[in-house]
Amino acid sequence: MLYNKETGKGGLGNLYRGDSRAMTRREWRGFKDTFYDFFQWLRVYGMMGLKLGGHPILLVKAMLRYRWMISYLTAANMVDRHTIGQRGRELRYTRAELYSIVRNATINVKKIIERDEHLRPNSKHARKLRENTVMFDEMAPKNIMWGFPTLDWMDIAMMTIGMPGEVDQQANVYYIDRIEEFGMASDVCPLPEAECGCAVADDYPILGTTYITSSMPCDGSIGQTTFMGRYFKDVPMYQITPPQRFNEPEVQDFAVANLQGCIDFIEKHYNVKWSWENFWKEAKRYNASTQAIVDKWDINTTDYPQICGGALSLTREYEFQGAGCMDPFIAKTQIKTAEMAKKGYEADKKAGKKNYRHRAIVWACPAHYYTNFTSWADSTWGVKTLVDMECMLSYHFYHIGDEKAAMIDMAKSYERMMMRSHTNGGYVNSLDELWKMVKKFNADIVIMYDHVSCKNVGCLHGLYEDQAREHGCHMIWVPHDLMDPRTVSRVAMRDAFNKYMTNVFREEPQDPTFVDYEDPLTW
Repeated sequence: MLYNKETGKGGLGNLYRGDSRAMTRREWRGFKDTFYDFFQWLRVYGMMGLKLGGHPILLVKAMLRYRWMISYLTAANMVDRHTIGQRGRELRYTRAELYSIVRNATINVKKIIERDEHLRPNSKHARKLRENTVMFDEMAPKNIMWGFPTLDWMDIAMMTIGMPGEVDQQANVYYIDRIEEFGMASDVCPLPEAECGCAVADDYPILGTTYITSSMPCDGSIGQTTFMGRYFKDVPMYQITPPQRFNEPEVQDFAVANLQGCIDFIEKHYNVKWSWENFWKEAKRYNASTQAIVDKWDINTTDYPQICGGALSLTREYEFQGAGCMDPFIAKTQIKTAEMAKKGYEADKKAGKKNYRHRAIVWACPAHYYTNFTSWADSTWGVKTLVDMECMLSYHFYHIGDEKAAMIDMAKSYERMMMRSHTNGGYVNSLDELWKMVKKFNADIVIMYDHVSCKNVGCLHGLYEDQAREHGCHMIWVPHDLMDPRTVSRVAMRDAFNKYMTNVFREEPQDPTFVDYEDPLTW
């Protein structure tokens, strides 16, 4: 059956067409949920129009100047992809979570067009904004700005490479090709490739007067800083270098000294002083938001999980890496959705309602060009993804009022940033931690993202396989190439999962139309 009139589900594969960038139509979810979903779709574009409507000429200039800027026009489609097949509370969880991301990204786009030297080279106002702005690399957390309330900051690579790649699967292909034409080997991880290619293509905005980067999660990303240093030329740079073996307490003195050096660097170049008063305010917000995400994880360890898949993982990833845990709207959304999840759990527990066949966790680095893979697995095979490794980054709490302890807390946040918390510090953080989470979440499946260009996780392939058998857990390897959908397409990723579910579990799909369909062009 392609469509089930009783459940209002099915036929989801018919929403796609291989030769189209957009979906063929909006999904019918019954009157109530369809009306709600359409209103939320309008809300996204309405918010974008209100935030950016005051700068129409600059916005057009930005779209003509930067090819990545066009991808933001498809932001509503990105949210739509994550809600396919969802109804009721689940639909509302996802809409609330992802709206907070789009809202913050829109504010950052506005900041870009207001202060970019390429767009406004002669504007005194733009120059003043740049003089008060610190530029950051995508993988350098922004927690250090908690102590500088008079300064602004902008994440350069997140807004040009990271976010566009998650919104539009084709967004980074051009930059990957540019750097390979320049001479970079094609087996390098596509993330630093794309970031270097963006520099070669001269597609980075100039938004501030200093640039802060970090030691990143891997050698490829460390090499990327060389290209960025050449691109920004005479812009003063500081590299935050968290220790690799961060589980050892002896390294924290070095980590704190390195962060103190960054504080001194900012104070010197902007003639400002660190504010502990503001730091405590932001740290309290971080603690409250972190408690909310931990509460959601705790609910998902039960038989009645609530907020799952991309809605859970992407919001925390972006909140920490993109917004620096400084966006009050995202923090309020985290707390709000945690309360929604608690009510949903009580209702499902009372009704004895379980809406899944399998319990899964995601491990290793997921594909930027397929952030809704777990939503697809849920709709097609009933595999509910309870937690994602990449959102389990910095979730310890800050010691409010204790300056020495707080500096160590901030060092730990940098040591456990995205793509680093489980790939640095020894195999215990990746291999041993996996089985702890499998037990904690009572998962019977590990969706193991097999990033074909990543050497860090690739060396543990055999150990993962051996220990999966020892723990009696199904490990489904899903290949991908992070930012480049041409190496491993979305279809190929789904095919690997379909084969396992069909040949090993011997199960039939919940929606046959959603098993095999073409979406090579779809945003």
